[in-house]
Amino acid sequence: MRVSLAHPRDLGAPELSRWRALQEAHAGFDNPFLSPEFTIAVGESRDMVRVAVIYDGADIVGFFPFERHPLGIGKPVAAGLTDAQGLVHAKDVEIDPHRLLRLCGLSVYEFDHLVADQPMLAARHESHPSPIIDLRDGHEKYIAFLREHSGKTYKSTLAKERKLEREAGEVRHDYAIADVEPLHTLIGWKAEQYRRTGRTDRFAHRWIVELVERLHATRTDQFAGVLDMVYAGGVPIAGHFGLRTRTTLVGWFPAYDTAYAKYSPGLIHHLAMAEQAAASGVEVIDMGRGQKEYKDKLKNGEFRVAEGRVATIGPAAGVHWLMRVPARKTRATVLANPVLHRTADRVLKTFGRLRTAIQP
Repeated sequence: MRVSLAHPRDLGAPELSRWRALQEAHAGFDNPFLSPEFTIAVGESRDMVRVAVIYDGADIVGFFPFERHPLGIGKPVAAGLTDAQGLVHAKDVEIDPHRLLRLCGLSVYEFDHLVADQPMLAARHESHPSPIIDLRDGHEKYIAFLREHSGKTYKSTLAKERKLEREAGEVRHDYAIADVEPLHTLIGWKAEQYRRTGRTDRFAHRWIVELVERLHATRTDQFAGVLDMVYAGGVPIAGHFGLRTRTTLVGWFPAYDTAYAKYSPGLIHHLAMAEQAAASGVEVIDMGRGQKEYKDKLKNGEFRVAEGRVATIGPAAGVHWLMRVPARKTRATVLANPVLHRTADRVLKTFGRLRTAIQP
């Protein structure tokens, strides 16, 4: 195994073509967060992004995108934002993860959404469900599933949509919007949601705003940013920005105007999005790891993603373990326990309300 390190912008057409071919050859890699376009876009904002091009003789057999942080700590590209992480590699190729780390100048590689069939999958890791809307049998079959398994939610959502139309005006759904103005509306809703619920406002970081704008403007046959919005009486009330490959759309930034909360605009939007996405060739909507009520109501399947780390022997790996692993295990325990999770969520929302109240 030989490795060549490059900044994403320095990859040539042959490398990018090979990356896409390897990705499309393996169903487990069919996620836009594993696409070269995503890594290139992040690399425009974050200079620590690198790609390890992996060779077996003269043949390229894999690509390992990562961020290199101090002390040789490796993280996925745009760590904390992505729902799919790992290498894109040829089937049945053998890659020694510890040797790969050394060749990349890394002491540790930590992950929290590692996809299946990865050389980086250490013996000790935690596995988590990533709920999906599976449209491979068609949109009508999905709706039939909802009627059978989430019938109350489905019927009440349709009833609320009819009520919304009576009280606010015609309801329409626009899919794959090119205009940037609705994107900024959505970003504003999402930033307010982060503050309201006590979470860190990701859009307070200018590079994340620029990344989303850059991805929104990216449209190829293999990869695109997808913005869609629901309107009532011509006024935007809910929407989502995500990314897609030919057949997979990832849920990334859904949000809505809280003035319309009583109508369940998020559920109205997701049902509309599923129909339009299926019509555009999407077969799977990956809603991402994390327990959310709306995901439980809409899902009809799930993938599995892993959380853990791969480390070489050395002081940097030891320091990283002390700083990260105990906190990660505590967080996993809280998320896995419904009572603890609800309690933590209430605390965060209370903090968010207090923070909002004292802000000028």
